[in-house]
Amino acid sequence: MPNFSIALSGLDADTTALNTIANNLSNMSSVGYKSQTASFSDLFYQSMGTTGSGDPIEEGAGTQIAGMSTNFSQGDSNTTGMTSADMEVNGSGYFVVSDGLQQYLTRDGQFTANTSGQLVTSGGDALMGYMATNGTVNSTTLTNITLPTKGQVMDPQASSEFTINANLDSGTDATSTSTVPIYDSLGQSYNATVTYTSAGNNTWNYSISLPASSFTSGVSTPVTGTLAFDANGNLESVTTGGTTSTVGTAAGDVSSVGVDFTGLTDGANSLTMKWNLLDSSGNQILTQVDSDPVTNSAVADGYAAGTYSGFTVSSGGNIEASYSNGQTQLVGQVALADVTNEQGLQAEGSSLYKTTTSSGNANVGTAGTGALGTITDSALEESNVDISTEFSNLIIAQRAFEANSKAITTFDTVTEETINIIH
Repeated sequence: MPNFSIALSGLDADTTALNTIANNLSNMSSVGYKSQTASFSDLFYQSMGTTGSGDPIEEGAGTQIAGMSTNFSQGDSNTTGMTSADMEVNGSGYFVVSDGLQQYLTRDGQFTANTSGQLVTSGGDALMGYMATNGTVNSTTLTNITLPTKGQVMDPQASSEFTINANLDSGTDATSTSTVPIYDSLGQSYNATVTYTSAGNNTWNYSISLPASSFTSGVSTPVTGTLAFDANGNLESVTTGGTTSTVGTAAGDVSSVGVDFTGLTDGANSLTMKWNLLDSSGNQILTQVDSDPVTNSAVADGYAAGTYSGFTVSSGGNIEASYSNGQTQLVGQVALADVTNEQGLQAEGSSLYKTTTSSGNANVGTAGTGALGTITDSALEESNVDISTEFSNLIIAQRAFEANSKAITTFDTVTEETINIIH
């Protein structure tokens, strides 16, 4: 009698293959989805004896699903251009997310910020990484990434130094000026004016002032001193408070002078700054040559208060918040992870994977380190489903299903004929 179980095992395996293909096709638009393939193997065999030459005669028992392999290759990149909350992993690695109880891995970088400022998946799982304090990332504590919330204010920072790159015309006695924008501790902005007046013999008196209206006294008291240049037009010394000091980088030299303003109208702390006479490399930036007086640049640190306006993500996963005052602040760093055996990962739906004994524990790190890939913001990884391959597999699976169905109908006919023999 025909063994219906053989053909039925084929139908069962073919059904699994068809379901796998259908699942791939239905997830063609799922961000970060990885296609799967069902593989077959034959079942055990029953010995029916041997041939005259001693070769075994064996009858097979059908087929089975031997395994389900996942194609973890990179999907195409889709630049969304919409928000930095969209992230893509280029190369190896997975984002680490948590539901509060368990961590998962995912290639789906379609995140949004919730009302608490946490970056979360569409299912509400929080993106994990390392938070920063005062611009330094704490890379030892893996936690939920939390951004500033809408309207959050960055405190102002008072100016503590300013630098002027300028030339004073040695061929004239005319007065020249430089203007530097500075900020007090409350974020109030001022234009500090530096006035240079020739005193002859390659010397210039300087006066640094704020408008009289900036002081509660209504009187502006400038900070004054004298600059002396050598015969080549290089700044040689500075005199403040009756003390003359050589300008340079040698022991005992000075590279800046102090500038203090007190009694500001808005009640801010006193402005205590330094005027840098050399650049950060110790080079001359104030000169006196026979050329039109010019201020090439006049910059100060400090800034006004600002409100949170958005964020960006670097290729290394650093998240920088942007504020309306033009400042940025390092918030944290996105974590990535990989495993020893990707095929051992357990799919949980929603493009999430869970580690298993077969996959090994997740090795958590940061983008661009070790074997981990980099991150692109405002981009997403598309599904890696190849529609032409899936359609080819669909036709093969359909033909196999039809063949096994035909075997069953044939077995049914043979069985019926066998039963009719005794009638």
